[in-house]
Amino acid sequence: MAKLPVTPPAIDSSDALVLDILTVCTGNICRSPLAAQLLATRLADLGVTVSSAGTRARGGTPMTPEAQALAADRGIPSSLSAEHAARYLTPAHVAAADLVLAMTRDHRREVVELDPSRVRTAFTVRELARLAADVSDDELRAAAADAPGGSGGSGGSAADARARVAAALAVVAARRGLVLPPTSPDDDDVIDPFGRSTATYERSADEMAPGLAAVERIVRVALG
Repeated sequence: MAKLPVTPPAIDSSDALVLDILTVCTGNICRSPLAAQLLATRLADLGVTVSSAGTRARGGTPMTPEAQALAADRGIPSSLSAEHAARYLTPAHVAAADLVLAMTRDHRREVVELDPSRVRTAFTVRELARLAADVSDDELRAAAADAPGGSGGSGGSAADARARVAAALAVVAARRGLVLPPTSPDDDDVIDPFGRSTATYERSADEMAPGLAAVERIVRVALG
């Protein structure tokens, strides 16, 4: 199976927080914590915080051993995965996020029901990959530059950085209804591997990989 490449983090303690990303699944023990840990690792040098929660999570439940193995196989320190404790999704989690990545359309629907203002900043991870594939780096860069404080590049304030990323994400969201839908609506969902085979866990990770790569591209292009 294809593995998601991990960019080694170059963490600077002086980095200001520029973005909050929330990943959401059902139990917060397989898909969403894996997605969060991979994104946090890939974007650590940019001051991005990535957290996760579950629509039916039992608070404090650890990641499944299979999900921890997937994380380790993709370069995530085992200590990080071992420390994970599931969180039940709340309106406060949604309100704090600049971008919400849901694992399925049902998860996205529940996010928007909690906070209708998130309708344009909540995507399924596979939907985001599909929409972003039709958007060039130049389009993202131009949108970010037109945002308040956008001309400041990566040297601006955290608020300016958030505005640049929000403008880039708006370009992606605007592709809804313009880009051809998937052959099957299920193609916008990441399969739930809980209680299933190792091959299903691998498939789940592979399905989310293009969307995680798209997030990294959007954020890095928007921040210059």
